[in-house]
Amino acid sequence: MLKKRRQFISGLAAIGGSYLLSACGGGGGDDSGNSTGSAVADAKAHAAASASGTTIPSASSITDSSGAVWTLSGGAVYRNGAKAGNTSNVTLIIYYGTTVYCKGSGGQFYSWNGSGWIACLDPRMGGTSAEGTTLPASPYIIDRLNTVWTLVNGVVYRNGATVGNTYNVSLVLWYGGKVWLRGTGGQFYVNVDVRSVAAQWLPASDPRIAAAPAAGMFYGVNGHYDYTYTPTQLVSLLKGMGCTSYRVGCTRDQNQINAVVKIAQAFQSAGLKLLVLINQGVTNASGQLYPNEVAAYQDNMAGAKKVAAALAPYGVTMYECGNELTRQNATVIDFSYAGALAVDFNNTNWPIMRGAMRGMMDGVKSVQPSAKCGINFCVADIGAADALWEGMQPDGTSGHQPLRWDITTWHNYAAYGDIFAIGSDGKGPTFDLPTYCKARYGVPFMITEWNTGPSETETSRASYITSQLSEFYAARKSHNIQSVMYYVLDSGDNTYGIMNNGSPISQPYSAFTAFASAHPDN
Repeated sequence: MLKKRRQFISGLAAIGGSYLLSACGGGGGDDSGNSTGSAVADAKAHAAASASGTTIPSASSITDSSGAVWTLSGGAVYRNGAKAGNTSNVTLIIYYGTTVYCKGSGGQFYSWNGSGWIACLDPRMGGTSAEGTTLPASPYIIDRLNTVWTLVNGVVYRNGATVGNTYNVSLVLWYGGKVWLRGTGGQFYVNVDVRSVAAQWLPASDPRIAAAPAAGMFYGVNGHYDYTYTPTQLVSLLKGMGCTSYRVGCTRDQNQINAVVKIAQAFQSAGLKLLVLINQGVTNASGQLYPNEVAAYQDNMAGAKKVAAALAPYGVTMYECGNELTRQNATVIDFSYAGALAVDFNNTNWPIMRGAMRGMMDGVKSVQPSAKCGINFCVADIGAADALWEGMQPDGTSGHQPLRWDITTWHNYAAYGDIFAIGSDGKGPTFDLPTYCKARYGVPFMITEWNTGPSETETSRASYITSQLSEFYAARKSHNIQSVMYYVLDSGDNTYGIMNNGSPISQPYSAFTAFASAHPDN
């Protein structure tokens, strides 16, 4: 199950910022003088700094925290009498915080970084808007890209330009790292990504509305059909950990089915939930890519039907239809892509993946109409999820059969970033992925694999388990999180597993069981 884990680095590049300049005359004076005299000079320079918010005009000059004097003459900015970078047509200089800003005649602001000017917003606007900011109650929204959203006569604007085709908009909302709008009819839409031209706004529910799934399977763990543990031992191990759900993979292979049937029988009598991963996908039994969507659909349907028919009598009602299918060589363009855009995925092979997923879901439903089927995604793959849900191709063409699943499942390893603040392009800006999925798809959310890296120490893994469970638990009733399944019960070593050959790996095991014991699944 563990494939092609990629490192994604989150974070925004700071705009503007602090800088260090020579305190005496701005020219890098001799540092060999009396240190006491230098300290006095520094103190005088800092004492003389202009108040934050001072502007030219109306002031004739600004003194910054290093003692440098800024002036405006002939539309150019001067620092200690020398031109500060290449400026012209400057209409305003602002000293805000400890940074100097200027504004050109066209209205664009720039911040001084110590050696040059960087484009930015008016610092007086306040930076990224507070969670829940709305228009028209506020005059504008600033997102995490430092862009400004406004609402004028029912039309949404971003930095003064329209964003897609909007009209009769009654509300614009900043929530979970995304911009949402509501029409006069009450329907919400989310701005998927300003880079996504084909699907700029997609329908959603109000993301502020809390959603709580049924309790009873929040704490879960992954395992394998070929463990040496007996089903009875598995039941005992899970109950000892405080787990009520277990994810296990299975193909149409009869030996695998027989093994999972025995687990299902034991779990049914013990009152534990089994999520069966139907471990099929875009390739056939020989490992060859299916030639087309129809072939992928038919073969996957047959396999899923066989699995569900065998397990239905033993209380299995949930199936995950495929494992990381959006992260195969045939499906993703580049494994370094975060998946926030549909164009991150292979347009040619997309129908094969869609056919495989549809086939598995239809195969399960053909023998268990009431069963719940999940589709699995990784990293920030909302580009794939949205395209499947809306019946679109990565190239933006529409009209294909939409894929509508019963459970959204996701994998979130430490390298991918915090799932509640995950980078939309591998770097940023971040958004709350479970909130997005809750509002977009309206079905329960499961994190069916999560862990840190295999090289981490026991202490580090224990700390990660506690911090992640704390986040997941706090959000379970607001973000529609039904289950979080740790990967894995036993990896055969001390890398991913929480046990090894029946013996708990001390610190990770203690962290998990202590949290589950203290935080009931209610």
